Amino acid sequence: MPPSPSLPLAGVRILAPTQLGAGPYGLMFLADLGAEVVKVENPATGGDEARIVPPFNDPAAHDGLYFQALNRGARSVTLNLRHPDGQAILHRLVPRFDAVFNNLRGDQTAALGLDYATLGRSNPRVVCCSLSGFGRTGPRRDEPAYDYLLQAYAGFMSVTGEPDAPPTKCGISIVDFSGGILAALALMIGLYRAQRSGQGADVDVSLLDTALTMLNYMAAWSLDRGWTPVRHPDGAHQSLVPSQTFETRDGWLVIMVMKEKFWQRLVERMEVPALAEDARFRSVADRLANRAALVPILRARFRERTTAEWLERLRGHVPVAPIYTVAEALADEQVQSREMIVEVPHPVLGVLRQVGSPIKIDGVRPAYRAASALGADTARIVGEVGVEAGELTRLRAAGVV
Repeated sequence: MPPSPSLPLAGVRILAPTQLGAGPYGLMFLADLGAEVVKVENPATGGDEARIVPPFNDPAAHDGLYFQALNRGARSVTLNLRHPDGQAILHRLVPRFDAVFNNLRGDQTAALGLDYATLGRSNPRVVCCSLSGFGRTGPRRDEPAYDYLLQAYAGFMSVTGEPDAPPTKCGISIVDFSGGILAALALMIGLYRAQRSGQGADVDVSLLDTALTMLNYMAAWSLDRGWTPVRHPDGAHQSLVPSQTFETRDGWLVIMVMKEKFWQRLVERMEVPALAEDARFRSVADRLANRAALVPILRARFRERTTAEWLERLRGHVPVAPIYTVAEALADEQVQSREMIVEVPHPVLGVLRQVGSPIKIDGVRPAYRAASALGADTARIVGEVGVEAGELTRLRAAGVV
């Protein structure tokens, strides 16, 4: 189906010196809904390093599936912000944009003149959003940071995995992706304020701060009661029992007994009514105190039937899920019904199948477009501020664009 003729973010323009994963990921959802995201890439380095991340990349085209998955809808301008002429063009462009978004190191925002103190002189309404590993302040602001490091710093790895296993990271870049989404939200809050007040601002989001907020109730328990988390077998929840993985005759399930009614339904559907009457397992607190006695009983029972048989018995009655492979997750009927797999034409890589926007708005169909080739939009964008053919030739020769 074609996109909506009028998308909710049509007219919003974001200049984006972004790279790799976190920043581009968050902006992609804004581009899907109509924002013009103009990615600023350094011609001296071949643009965003994400363009050459293997596998399934085309080095000659400076493009690949990894880059396209993160930058859908983004335009591309090559501009060397470390060159004085590059800075001059940046300041000519800023009045034509609502926001400037970067995901560089915390110290680089001011060093490259991407902060409000610098760009606000060219456009008082501009919102300057920085997404960095550690933020623009603090003793580690000038350190590089990646998702794996932040999972370690934020304590995620200490609570993930089996009790006797080494500290374990999440299999996806959960901090990068969460940080990108939070930064996109922060940017839109800044834009909302700027529209109402006429005043732009700096917006400072860090991946470490984002990850810490995701500790949430664990942080509250630790801060307020000195609680220390324990890794339980089978990825079990810290306090809700049973809420963990269980092996079936031919696979695995996850069961989440989040409410008392689900416990009653579980023992009924599993045909083990004696457990419902057992004083050791009568309440949430009882089951937590007697986890070691309850879980082996349930493990043995789950192994008696296949995953499909248990899903037939439990689905719709108890929170339950099969443990899918990636391919199975993408093929799930719920995913298909939500139109979460989309096709995006690409001039070199062919028709790309990607995960679509998770944001559903009545009457709105997102616009899905492949990310531009490196520098494909340079002439048009800089032409908006009077850079004509002769000047463009000079800038190219100097390595500015």
